[in-house]
Amino acid sequence: MPMPTEERVSQLVAELVERRGFDLEGVALSAAGTAHTKLVVTVDSDGSPDLDAVAELSSEISQTLDDAGDFGETPYLLEITTPGIDRPLTALRHWQRAQGRKVKIVLRPGAESPEEKGKTTFEARVGVATESDVALVLGGKRKPHRVTVPLADIQSAVVQVEFNPPGAAELELAGGVAPGRPKPGAQEETATEDEATESDSLTEGIVE
Repeated sequence: MPMPTEERVSQLVAELVERRGFDLEGVALSAAGTAHTKLVVTVDSDGSPDLDAVAELSSEISQTLDDAGDFGETPYLLEITTPGIDRPLTALRHWQRAQGRKVKIVLRPGAESPEEKGKTTFEARVGVATESDVALVLGGKRKPHRVTVPLADIQSAVVQVEFNPPGAAELELAGGVAPGRPKPGAQEETATEDEATESDSLTEGIVE
């Protein structure tokens, strides 16, 4: 029996994800050895994901997929996960949740650069984002200043991992960190590792 498509799985789980207060960020299917298939469902929310809610969502998705019967007799490994720190920003909610974080930005060809030397690739700290534009803090700790860039001018933006905390002035210009999100800096890596370990223990398992 052929495996369901990622689009089909997304349709099956989207309502369950939304009901639990999450946004569905992606579904990925891949072979996990010769015995089973790996299914990764990526979800996100405004605050730090509640592990109990993630575990309950995992059970609900497993039951829904079993009831639908799309996998037939093929066992699958289900993993519910959250986006990594260095995920691309492709929707307004991504920008809003990345407030206070440093991102690497690539402008679209022909877009006016806010950098003094006209660079089209640069790093900035994310400020308040709206449907049309985003505030960016340039200059780092030494010369922080805020500019506004149309979202339509940005070709790509990827959050950067930081090992040192940002300067107080640049973080203030950014409007602080989005509520419920980890602060950039030295403690971020440890917090992320802890969260990933707990998430794995709750959400992975072979469903047969």
